[in-house]
Amino acid sequence: MPVPQMEFRILGPTEIWTRGVRVPLTAAKQRTVLAALLLSPGRFVSDLWLAELLWGPTPPATKSAQLYTYVSRLRRSCEPGVRLVRRHRAYGLVMGSSQLDWKTFQHLAEEGRQYLAQHRYAEAAACLEPALRLWRGPALQDVTDVLARTELPMLEEARLRALDHRMEAVLALGRHDTALPELTRLVAENPARESLRGHLMIALYRCDRQMDALRVYEQGRRVLHEELGVAPGAALRALHRAVLLEELPGPAAAEPLTLTLGRGGSVPPCPDTPAGGPRNAAHSPWNGLVPAMLPTDAAGFVGRRTELVRVVQELRDGRSPYRGVVLTGAAGVGTSALAVRAGHACRDDFRQGQLYTDLRGEGGRAKDPLDVLGSFLRALMSVRGEDLPATLEERVQLYRSALSRRRILVVLDNASDERQVRPLLASGPGCRVLISGGRRLVSMEGVRAVPVGRLDDRDARELLASRVGRERLAAEPGATGRLLDLCEGLPLALRFCATRLVARPQWPVGRLVDRLERGEVRPDEWGEGADELWTVLREGVMRLEPPLRPVLRTLARTEPGAVSPACLARRLNWPEDRARGALDALVEAGLLEVVAGKPLVSAVADGGTEAAPGGAPPLPPAGPSVAPQAQERYRCTPLVRLVARGTAAVTDGP
Repeated sequence: MPVPQMEFRILGPTEIWTRGVRVPLTAAKQRTVLAALLLSPGRFVSDLWLAELLWGPTPPATKSAQLYTYVSRLRRSCEPGVRLVRRHRAYGLVMGSSQLDWKTFQHLAEEGRQYLAQHRYAEAAACLEPALRLWRGPALQDVTDVLARTELPMLEEARLRALDHRMEAVLALGRHDTALPELTRLVAENPARESLRGHLMIALYRCDRQMDALRVYEQGRRVLHEELGVAPGAALRALHRAVLLEELPGPAAAEPLTLTLGRGGSVPPCPDTPAGGPRNAAHSPWNGLVPAMLPTDAAGFVGRRTELVRVVQELRDGRSPYRGVVLTGAAGVGTSALAVRAGHACRDDFRQGQLYTDLRGEGGRAKDPLDVLGSFLRALMSVRGEDLPATLEERVQLYRSALSRRRILVVLDNASDERQVRPLLASGPGCRVLISGGRRLVSMEGVRAVPVGRLDDRDARELLASRVGRERLAAEPGATGRLLDLCEGLPLALRFCATRLVARPQWPVGRLVDRLERGEVRPDEWGEGADELWTVLREGVMRLEPPLRPVLRTLARTEPGAVSPACLARRLNWPEDRARGALDALVEAGLLEVVAGKPLVSAVADGGTEAAPGGAPPLPPAGPSVAPQAQERYRCTPLVRLVARGTAAVTDGP
């Protein structure tokens, strides 16, 4: 294997390698600057945030000069193809053709997860094992404590998730004997991680150690109860029952498999090709099929008549100057459901295929357009994985060529930003694209923005009644009204509350409302949709620069009401301009909303909220009267606030 010209490593000691030779990085602050830039691909990192990473809240007066020195040293350590760019008091790293072990790990881990979802266990293991070998010890072990505290939890969670997936694949292949020692160590290191404990129970059971498997469950139950005050989850309880009753099934794919691997694996001979010859596209599962990737249309879809008509008309209009539509709205407002409904309404207009992908990967991380293009090209052209072009530019060119004479609808759900979307836009004259995402996509040229707001009171009540039942809501009109006020027309919140009521038919509606108002309902109590809610919220939080997270935390815990930039500046001891900029950035991310300006009292003695819900006038300040002034106010969207009251993890960031 050829040695890469330049390689960056952060999954262990922070290092630079050039043509197989390590470049010395002697200063911890120099390594910190490098790691911060590597963890922000495609973005510029501000001087302010770099200074906080290097020196904490009290940087020296010479911080700019010292930061310039560290960057200059890094520039001298880089090859000509790698550039450190300065722009608007911030630095960005243009990596060119160099490699980063974290990016390689993410790519392999996601590929392995997809294979696992397709029950292709050997291929999943073949991706996940080299991904995990990239870890040479604890990540970010030689940078400043501020950077390690900020970014290490995210890196470590990704590693544990990949370990979890690898063990699932290994056990499905019947390799429980060899997996047992490693699983024992992993459970000892992560005693509260239920998925790893479940894998250990399966391995022990298949090694004819049923009593040891039951003992492992009991140990985990005690750990969860004593340390966290919770019981094991439903999956671990079901596994315990299966072990107890001796009903646990055997490995899903224990037979030996010969696989075609994109990294030089063996190729099985096909019936119509000579032994050792390559397989052709006739053996692709997509061969002869028209792509029809749209998810099942949501049952009980309510409202959105105006928006749906606008979207469908735009997609069908062959004379429109636009190539598609982007749906924008806050988290939980229902852009994904509307996109799927509109896609189904237009299926007959795009008989040559409908492509669909959820651009939000596991854990809320944005999918790489390179991988998405690979899946689209396999569907459109029945092309083998090893025949796909290696670079993004080549795949984009092939994708556009494949669509140039077709009439295809491309639905891109949960898009994060323009960089992710642009390579996936359909350029053929008969093609249209439908995108759901945040406000960051409003400025994209060539697509028409359709804002999606909240449901009005009638549609919100109809959505709730379609799931809970009209009689049950009519029996408690007051509590139902309070529940609708809490959800404030957000379909995701309404759906989760309805699911909770359906799961507890003996509960009066008022009981759920009381628990919601007291913050006693945790996201993990909300049933199957909790993962979706968690992902929707964490997606927005994880994209924030760390200085914005305390702002979101402060606002999420401010209930009820909203705050002005001046009030927030006093709370955080920030300049007002900085507070206003942070609030506007959170609005852009879809996590806050601007409340219409009303007369406010300029001085708030306790720094509390400045307006009551429903537009009630603020209390007058103690002491001399102060002339009211109009000022913008900000508050968390209801869904963010509702969940944040039950757990600090959402607003504390990853």
